[in-house]
Amino acid sequence: MNALVHMAETEVPQNPLVPPIPELVIGLIAFAIVFFFLWKKLLPNINKVLDERREAIEGGIEKAEAAQQEASEVLQQYKDQLAEARHEAARLRSEAQEQGAALIAEMRAEGQRQREEIIAAGHSQIEADRKQAAQTLRQDVGKLATELAGKLVGESLEDHARQSRTIDRFLDELEEKAETGGVSGAAR
Repeated sequence: MNALVHMAETEVPQNPLVPPIPELVIGLIAFAIVFFFLWKKLLPNINKVLDERREAIEGGIEKAEAAQQEASEVLQQYKDQLAEARHEAARLRSEAQEQGAALIAEMRAEGQRQREEIIAAGHSQIEADRKQAAQTLRQDVGKLATELAGKLVGESLEDHARQSRTIDRFLDELEEKAETGGVSGAAR
């Protein structure tokens, strides 16, 4: 203690940048304890956390690369499927156009056939109507001719057989004149 008192009495001016030696020793001991504690306990935990974080980041990068690779594979599959679907759609469209053209041709042929049937039926009907009209005309002309002939001759031509022969002969003569007139008219 004496030395301390003596030092206090002599009071050497002290540099404020240099700490007193006892404080320096106590500070070094405290620093060594803190350093040892940090080095043994805290530093391994920090390194462990940093390693885990680095592994997580590297794993995340690997996962991201794997996901990107998978995404590009899926994209390629999608593009392939899309190209295949477009090809299939073009093929279906082509088939539909061919079927449509075939159906149109078939419908035209069916329409043509029906038209021919209608025309044939119309000609048949016209021919039947013409024959019926000719028959009706023949009967009407026959009646009128018989009545007229009866008036001209002055006797009754009521006999059906005679009437029918007379009518047929008269109409045949008319047809001959019509045919000769038609031939000579065509020759002109």
